[in-house]
Amino acid sequence: MSAANRRDLPAVQGPQTLQDFMAQALGMEQEAVERYNEFADALTLHNNHDVAALFRTMADHETRHAQRIMAEMGWREAPPTPLARYWPGHASPEMLPFDEVHYLMQPWHALQMALAAERQAEAFFAMLARLSVSETVRRAALEMQVEEGQPVALIQAWIDKVPPLDPDWANDPDPPRYTD
Repeated sequence: MSAANRRDLPAVQGPQTLQDFMAQALGMEQEAVERYNEFADALTLHNNHDVAALFRTMADHETRHAQRIMAEMGWREAPPTPLARYWPGHASPEMLPFDEVHYLMQPWHALQMALAAERQAEAFFAMLARLSVSETVRRAALEMQVEEGQPVALIQAWIDKVPPLDPDWANDPDPPRYTD
């Protein structure tokens, strides 16, 4: 890769060993599971069970990713996530922002969030494959890119099946009332 092409990429240095790469990938999956479950819990609390169920399904999907990594690496316990983060910014590429969750959101919203997270993870692993100096890590990054790309089609199929977005989705007929 030329120096000019590297300047177009975020200032990220990929992991040097397969162990570090897979530990970081496992950390990403575990963080995604935790966030999806947090969203599901919050929406269950607000009686938005349809969206909570979608988030639980995504958490299950990410759990299977994490289990596959553990099995592939022969790990009985998750290794510590490497101190070096191989992504720009503070949150992992697959992490969903809390401020996009609304207690009245509809399944369409949850699926759009999940789709964006999977696409970000897919692009992240493609970037790591381009940056990698290790052929082993490059191959693993390409495999993870393909794996992250698989749910994109599934989520898109779900989006095609959910009811159209209600234009009044954010109107709460019984809004919370605060008294001083």
